[in-house]
Amino acid sequence: MAEYVTRAEENGAIHIAEDVIAAIVADAAKDVEGVGAASQNVAEQLSGKKAVRGVRVEKVEDALVIDVFLMARYGSSIPEVARKVQGAVANAVGGMTGFPVKTVNVHVGGVSFND
Repeated sequence: MAEYVTRAEENGAIHIAEDVIAAIVADAAKDVEGVGAASQNVAEQLSGKKAVRGVRVEKVEDALVIDVFLMARYGSSIPEVARKVQGAVANAVGGMTGFPVKTVNVHVGGVSFND
């Protein structure tokens, strides 16, 4: 059963499946230079919750907290990649869903030697 993130509006409520938000996050993150791949196994081990596409989404108060689990490409600056992922994810999710993004936590689970 899909879980939804809900926000009350003036004329009703908006329900967006967490899988949809995870797809937006994964797509935004993969376009960042230096990102190797999503790390779904690492996400599940660290969070204890099934992660879709290496992403975990949680609603805290009226904003989203997003955890992105990925591999960094060998030779890239991990802090720089993480900052770029945070910005890309926050912009994509906020722009497409209308939900404010409180935090984007980037978890680098390893280094990818392949493109």
